[in-house]
Amino acid sequence: MSAEMVVIPKSTHNVLRRLTGESRPDIALSMALKSLIHLRIEAVQANLAAYEKKYGMDFPAFEKAWQDGKIEDPYSYPVEMDYMEWEAAVSDLEELQDILKWQA
Repeated sequence: MSAEMVVIPKSTHNVLRRLTGESRPDIALSMALKSLIHLRIEAVQANLAAYEKKYGMDFPAFEKAWQDGKIEDPYSYPVEMDYMEWEAAVSDLEELQDILKWQA
């Protein structure tokens, strides 16, 4: 199995070097990607925390309560939007955590 060659423009390499302090572009790129993934995870976790605070439960509990008819006005636009966006955030977090495993 051969590795693919990727050409990184000198300006991009300079940015990576300045951001990471690493002179090897492959390592610098890996470090920058890990940092980006961690920032995205933090943003998604903050989003999840906001929904958990708003509804006083995590998404699985909210989903069950919604299905059981225990959420007030479940088919209203705001509640349905919260449901869809919250569910998407849970999926995003899982995907980012999976990507981080492969980035190691």
